[in-house]
Amino acid sequence: MKITISGASGFIGRRLLKALGSEGHTLQVLSRHAGTNMPGNVKVWAWDPVKGEPPADALRDTDAVIHLAGEPVAQRWSDEAKRRIRDSRVAGTRNLVQALGHLDKPPATLICASAIGYYGSRNDEILTEHSAAGSGYLPEVCVAWESEAANAEPLGVRVVRVRIGLVLDGRGGALRKMLPPFRMGVGGKLGDGKQWMSWIHLEDLVGIIRLGLESRMNGPVNGVAPYPVNNADFTRALAAAVHRPGIFPVPSFALHLLFGEMSDVLLASQRVLPRAAEDAGYRFQFPQLPAALGDLLR
Repeated sequence: MKITISGASGFIGRRLLKALGSEGHTLQVLSRHAGTNMPGNVKVWAWDPVKGEPPADALRDTDAVIHLAGEPVAQRWSDEAKRRIRDSRVAGTRNLVQALGHLDKPPATLICASAIGYYGSRNDEILTEHSAAGSGYLPEVCVAWESEAANAEPLGVRVVRVRIGLVLDGRGGALRKMLPPFRMGVGGKLGDGKQWMSWIHLEDLVGIIRLGLESRMNGPVNGVAPYPVNNADFTRALAAAVHRPGIFPVPSFALHLLFGEMSDVLLASQRVLPRAAEDAGYRFQFPQLPAALGDLLR
């Protein structure tokens, strides 16, 4: 396949590039910086998602587009940060889909990243792709984001919206930030630790995206492992994996002082299951948290 990927410089995108490249696909990258360091056989096109449509040549004759670009959510949410988060996803996806509409032959498939933030905080409720959206800033962003992606469907494009959970990788993302305090023996649960965490090993997320390219599934797909855990159990598993105690909880008020409104994301309870991926035949390499952490930290 000829595949164009946005957001390929992130830790998800780089692992995806490596996996797809090893299979012999022709890969192109959309990046805000034309000088982004990529393997020599990967062509890079400059594109700022908020400022306009990507170059037509980066999309012409492609079989699939994988859209991962977006401003990081894990930052303190000032009004300006919230605007950047929303615009990078909503306006960026709109600009991409408009560009697809100008092609004589749009790609067969668009895989667009979304987030389990779509569901909001739902306590112990089991959430699948058929569950309704939640309320609040992040669910509203996800709904608008996915709506822009779905506008590619009238063009004859099969659209897969991957609602990504907490992605675990030892070299990037949230786990890399968690490891230093846990390795020093000062890690602990967040708040009361009862909130559900829907996580996924990076290799399985890449596997689900690859399945999206190869299968005929469409619509929302939860990018999470089949066995979510609460934060207290996650803390115990991570502490055990690094052979340190995990007995220093971070109270909710401290999280709010540190992160402001974004602390709501850290304390949100989302018990999400990957029904669509499993129904499409995906078999997880790391369905259980201890084995996933053991693989990443060995």
